[in-house]
Amino acid sequence: MKTANASGAAGLENLVGASPAFRHMEKMIRRIAAFDTTVLIEGETGTGKELAARAIHYLSARCGLPFVPINCGAIPDSLFENELFGHRRGAFTDARESHAGLVAQARGGTLFLDEVDALTSKAQVVLLRFIQDQEYRPLGSAQAELGNVRIIAATNADLSCQVAQGNFRADLLYRLNVLPLVIPPLREREGDVERLAEHYLNQFSRRYGLPKRALHPDTLAWMSRNTWPGNVRELENFIHRLVLLCDDAVISSQAPASDEERRRQADRRIPFKEAFGSDKARVIEDFERRFLVHVLQLAGGNVTQAAKLAGKERRALGKLLKKHSIDPQSFAG
Repeated sequence: MKTANASGAAGLENLVGASPAFRHMEKMIRRIAAFDTTVLIEGETGTGKELAARAIHYLSARCGLPFVPINCGAIPDSLFENELFGHRRGAFTDARESHAGLVAQARGGTLFLDEVDALTSKAQVVLLRFIQDQEYRPLGSAQAELGNVRIIAATNADLSCQVAQGNFRADLLYRLNVLPLVIPPLREREGDVERLAEHYLNQFSRRYGLPKRALHPDTLAWMSRNTWPGNVRELENFIHRLVLLCDDAVISSQAPASDEERRRQADRRIPFKEAFGSDKARVIEDFERRFLVHVLQLAGGNVTQAAKLAGKERRALGKLLKKHSIDPQSFAG
């Protein structure tokens, strides 16, 4: 079993920042991790709620045991209980084998309930009953079992408002909100955009085997001024695109038009719809060709290895090579 200190370092290494808001969040994570009880993480979409939940887990005494995430919005209501608690063989039609639910898989560790606000009324009752005493019964079983999991829930909704509107049970909110943690939006983390941008530049350059890049000061300036409504995830995806689409050592990109500017320009763009489509196709074609050349260079012309580097099936990569008339043999060592 890992020690709490060793695992704790692993849990925090993916959290990047130094702003006062970030330091306060980091302090709260360390404090919350020390107490083995239910946690409710709130924050806008893309702020890194799952990263915070993982940090809490790996800083806690449960660090050597599983961290099991579940997206509550992705599980149909009819399957929620089965996913959570599992079933015994013969519990229903086609139940030919027993299946351990997520609670059993997380035993001794942490069960992370993302988008908990998406639970239906029925699923909320099921979860509330389990949280009260950590007892559950797999479908088709006559014997109750103990869960022994720490529950961390996350939401980008205001659950108090959801309760007032009758969409979320007040008693479930009280059970979940023992230790609250609020993740600040990126616009409130002064100076962290630059740190995150550098982090993602290095990360994606290493992933694709590209030389280290730098951002032009003007690009970094408008990035720091941007509000980033999609928060850290939006910034990460933006840097990802820059790394893949820019060849220069110093990356320069113009600030995207604001919503108001896009609305003013909308009428002027309508006559150029056809041109826009053809320009977009050329950009995609150019990106595909350069990406294929890059992975083939790394793989020494080996199509199977290139497909692994690209994260694609060999057949799909072969079709792209044929589409762009690229001969893998020309890259062989």
